[in-house]
This record gives sequence, structure tokens and C-alpha cells, in this order.
Amino acid sequence: MTEMRLDPLSGRWVVISSARATRPDAFVLHAQRLEHEPLKPCPFCPGNEEETPPALVVADDDGQWQVRVIANKYPAFEGDEPFVVENRGPVFTAGSAGGVHEVLVLSPNHQTSWADLTDEQAGLVMTVIRDRMAEHATSTNLRYSQAIVNAGREAGASVEHPHGQLLGMSFVPREVAEEQARFARFTAHCLLCTTIESEESVNQRVVYRDEHVMVLCPYWSSAPYEMLVIPRHHSPHLHTATDDDVTSVGVALRKALRALTGAIGDVAYNLVFHSAPFRKGDPFHWHVHVVPKATTRAGFEMGTGVAINIVPPEMATSELLSELDR
Repeated sequence: MTEMRLDPLSGRWVVISSARATRPDAFVLHAQRLEHEPLKPCPFCPGNEEETPPALVVADDDGQWQVRVIANKYPAFEGDEPFVVENRGPVFTAGSAGGVHEVLVLSPNHQTSWADLTDEQAGLVMTVIRDRMAEHATSTNLRYSQAIVNAGREAGASVEHPHGQLLGMSFVPREVAEEQARFARFTAHCLLCTTIESEESVNQRVVYRDEHVMVLCPYWSSAPYEMLVIPRHHSPHLHTATDDDVTSVGVALRKALRALTGAIGDVAYNLVFHSAPFRKGDPFHWHVHVVPKATTRAGFEMGTGVAINIVPPEMATSELLSELDR
């Protein structure tokens, strides 16, 4: 059966079509391992710290670092300048690209993904993300920070060692602005608080839950095994979240990613952390998108903006739950 579902966060329609999953090679099941050039050490491994800029943050344990934050050697944004738009012609508009671009090294272990972290390490990573965003928020010209993790070549990673990125920007990107607008148009309290209540009521798409967080395959999933991680405590800003909330989200991500690997193998994925802009608050509820790269985006999706998901979220939830129970 094919069905159209509306994503209330983006306003985009999604096609749920399980019949297309029966095509040969429907899934990109395994992430391509990234190979380093011969004789070139991994810049993020212990002992190679001189290969990177000096650390901005080091979280250590008895002299052994556990998480490092460094400036990106090839920044997308840099410079302490406000966002200024310049019109250079009828169709030529430019803007300044001030901001900061940092690399978050998740672990000293080269082979450890987020799914392999301990609960303590997962909580520490989330705490560092929160604290770096809080630092960005003190800058007058930074309006928003985007935290991401790209795991696997298909997801955009250029280095195999597990790491994420923190980008502080002098503007609010469209995706976040559109989510803000969707929250504002939603009249029944908070969009994601209502989602938590509704999903607990029907109990068809909840992958994991505890007293602080819920992980679900959203009703409007646009990709196979897509998940949404939502802290139960309503807060627009990740950078002001409590220790309990950030730690629980880190652990929930570990459990969700481990279940994902068990369900479909070593698939590439993106983690996207969405928080309200620094000097904007409600209506918003910070959250994390987990988007596996199990399929490729083809011409129909690019031409129409309508995604086709070949695994209904209810089916994906069932498979992920079976892996969590192991």
C-alpha cells in the first residue's frame, strides 16, 4: 500500500511505499570504510594531536583524553562579523560568512562509533556539545549553532575516526527557520510535546523511552529507519538543557544506533541536532534527527521535494525493537 504523510516539522509530503522495498538492491546496507592515505596517521588518534590545531576543549580521565574539540582546519565559516547581505545585480545576492567551525572528536578509539560508546562516554559527548553551544551563544554575532555527526562516506564523512562538527553561524539557516515557523503554526501546545503524548498513546512507533527522552520512528519518516530523539522536558535550547536531559539523549542515541546496526548492518547515517536560535525561544523544542543512508535520493525526490520511504515507520520500529531486546 502507498500512502502520503505530512511532516509537520518541515511541511513536506512523504510517500510511504513498502512495495518498493522488494526491488533488488533496494538498500545501501553497508557504509564504505574510509581508508587513509599510506603513511598518513589519523589526525584524531591519540599521539597525533600535533596534526590538528590546539584543542579548544579537552575532557580527560586520569590524563587520557576522552573527547576533544578543535578548530576545523578547513572551516566553512570563520571571522567575527555579522551577517550582511549585498545585492550585486538582479540575480546576484551575497552574504558574509562569519562564524566558527569546530571538530568534535567523540572518542580516542579509532574504531568506536557512537553506537559503541559507553553510557558515560555518550553522556560526556552530549555535555561537550551543549557546553560548546553555550560558549557560541555568548558571541554577539553568532545567531545559531548546528551540531552534526556524519558517519560513513555516504553520509559525508572524510575521516573514519568518529567525530562530529559544530558550526556557529551569523544567520539562521532555512531548515531551522522553517521548523520554527511550523512550531508557531501548531496551535495545540508544543508540536513535539504533542508528538510524545500521541506516540505514547498509540504505541506503534516508539523505539526507546525513559523518564527523560523518547526515540521514535516518526509517522512522517522520509527515510527507512529514520528516528527522532526528543527530550521529554520542554526546552527550546540545547545549550541550556539540564545534565539529565543531555546525558539521557546521548545514551538514547547510543541505544538507537546500536539497534540500527543490528537491524540493517553497518549503514552510514547523519545525526542532526536542532535547537532554537540563540536569542529566540519558544515556540520550539530541541531534538535530534537520526537519518540513515540506507537508500539514495533519486530524480523524483530532487525534482519534486517529495521523499519516497520504502520502509513504513511501523515496520522499522518493530525491527529496531527486536534488536533493542537482544
